[in-house]
Amino acid sequence: MFAWQDTTGPVEVAFTDRHGDDRGGPPPAAGSLDLALGADPANLDVVREALVGTSGGTGLRAPLLVGMRQVHEAEVSLVDQGLLDAAEVPVCDALVTRLPGVALLVRVADCVPLLLADTEAGVVAAVHAGRPGLAAGVVPAAVRAMRDEGATKVAAWVGPHVCGACYEVPEPMRAEVAQVVPASWAETSWGTPALDIGAGVRAQLLSGQVDGIEVVDVVDVGRCTVEDEDLYSYRRQGKASGRLGGLVWMRP
Repeated sequence: MFAWQDTTGPVEVAFTDRHGDDRGGPPPAAGSLDLALGADPANLDVVREALVGTSGGTGLRAPLLVGMRQVHEAEVSLVDQGLLDAAEVPVCDALVTRLPGVALLVRVADCVPLLLADTEAGVVAAVHAGRPGLAAGVVPAAVRAMRDEGATKVAAWVGPHVCGACYEVPEPMRAEVAQVVPASWAETSWGTPALDIGAGVRAQLLSGQVDGIEVVDVVDVGRCTVEDEDLYSYRRQGKASGRLGGLVWMRP
């Protein structure tokens, strides 16, 4: 169920794989733990309960899960009580909250799922960083939104995504993105133009371009979605691909 998990103070972070009850057997064609917007909503409940079961606490209630309708831009939404009361899915590519007991969800199938936290200030964020979002600046936009909520020292977790050796793109596209984020320039393992979105995300995090924020740690989980059949990948599976999730929440 979980491709990777970590705990830092009151903050829990996790990235799912594509297996639910079928772990241990051969990977099914589509997988059983699809967290896409149109997938079985029961899958979200499974993940919510699993987050509590692996958090090491007792008497905890499963967190409320908040996702977003991702549009490959740089809009950031603040998850506050007003947004929760509205009961609408925010249209954005990053979520920020100070609310404990609320798990932020980013969905991906090759893009970079980025989780951020300032454990002392009590601010967390989930970011969807694909090629357009990286170039548009969704990463620094999310960090600025965290700063506006009181964050000063941010830790980051870069989740599973297509690696630079697999993400082939046309040369003009590589040039366009690399002009904005030079660290994203890459070449496939077979020698053609590529982009390394993960490297671009890490570079933006460590660039110091957001005043008042110190990025104290960047953990790269690794695992290429194209190469790893335990993960969803649109490039590998096409329309049959589901979505894996990156989740971050503060225990109450």
